[in-house]
Amino acid sequence: MVLKVESIRARLAKLEEIATRLRELKTSKAHSDRAPYVEDWAAERGLHLGAELIFDLGNHILSSHFGVQPQGYADVLEQLGRADVLSPQLLGELRGLAGFRNILVHDYSGLDPEILERSLQLAPGHFDAVAQAVRRWLEGLGPKLPGA
Repeated sequence: MVLKVESIRARLAKLEEIATRLRELKTSKAHSDRAPYVEDWAAERGLHLGAELIFDLGNHILSSHFGVQPQGYADVLEQLGRADVLSPQLLGELRGLAGFRNILVHDYSGLDPEILERSLQLAPGHFDAVAQAVRRWLEGLGPKLPGA
């Protein structure tokens, strides 16, 4: 598999857009006259899309550049840490994202409103930090990039 840099950059742009939309939602949620579930569903969808993008990006980078096949979502993050794509600090901040993604997708027991609110507060910064880390990693490849 070949590292598709433009595909990665497009996904990073989408991840940053989701972070921006979640920040907007966080701000508007307090002043909204809509039923609370509308914002909650929007938040859940944005958090889900952001998590999926992170795992998709990670899988692509790991398999195409490092030849690694992660064994599940949590392993994607661990392997990105081992490959120095994600810093130990960011890896620590993202711990639990795989389980959170599974709850969002499968609604195992419903999402605790406090967890949703805390995630809405933290996720935009985490999503931006992942995008910045991957961009730095790409820049570090320099002439090794396909087509460079």
